[in-house]
Amino acid sequence: MEMKKMQIILSFIMLGFLINSCNNDDTNGGSYPYAVRLTDAPGPYDEVNVDIQGVEVTGESGESVSLNVNKGVYNLLDFSNGVDTLIATDSLGTAKVKQIRLILGPNNTVVLDGVSYPLSTPSAEQSGLKLQVNQTLQEGILYSVLLDFDANKSVVKLGNGGYQLKPVIRTIEKAISGSIKGKITPIGTTAVVTATSSTAVSYTSNVNENGDFLVMGLPPGTYTITITPALPLLPVTKTDIVVTAGITTDIGAYILL
Repeated sequence: MEMKKMQIILSFIMLGFLINSCNNDDTNGGSYPYAVRLTDAPGPYDEVNVDIQGVEVTGESGESVSLNVNKGVYNLLDFSNGVDTLIATDSLGTAKVKQIRLILGPNNTVVLDGVSYPLSTPSAEQSGLKLQVNQTLQEGILYSVLLDFDANKSVVKLGNGGYQLKPVIRTIEKAISGSIKGKITPIGTTAVVTATSSTAVSYTSNVNENGDFLVMGLPPGTYTITITPALPLLPVTKTDIVVTAGITTDIGAYILL
């Protein structure tokens, strides 16, 4: 009888170990290397300096992880037309990433015609700018997400002559998207480049001071590119541009008249 009681007790102990082991597996999941990089669409400024102090990732169950961040002030215009920089990395314990939270510090400035102006930041952005991503990661494979920070749209001139930072950021999954690049002349012309898909979804970028442009984060498909310069120059349109995931399609140079 005592032997039977002992067997029952041991069975419950082993069951407890198994349940605890399963729970630990569910909590820890696997190892999912994760990196966040920063890039920019050009803007009509000398510098747009953004003070990055933190990056958090939120998982499927609402849990947040603070990544290892390269804190500091970044001039967004240093990272345009295909140039990017690593701002945060870590190994996650969840395969589902729902949101990225970018935390900014107070040292944000814009430089225009050699004069530096402070960029005030709305209180909503001070507590962390939330970006929806909804990604599923693969265990053991480094997953990189690109934050495309649009400097032109993010800097807002106020009525009192000051400037405000209202970040406009698009998340790009480089592994499943492509890009279109090209060039215009005369060099120094201000122009907006719009890539419109066959389903009428549009993506925009700006031409830099060298006449180059790059529209990134395009889902695979067929696009129409429209280059719209400042008047009196006329727009230029090119159709049937095929975009493939992981590839940059070069459409060459265009002379604006």
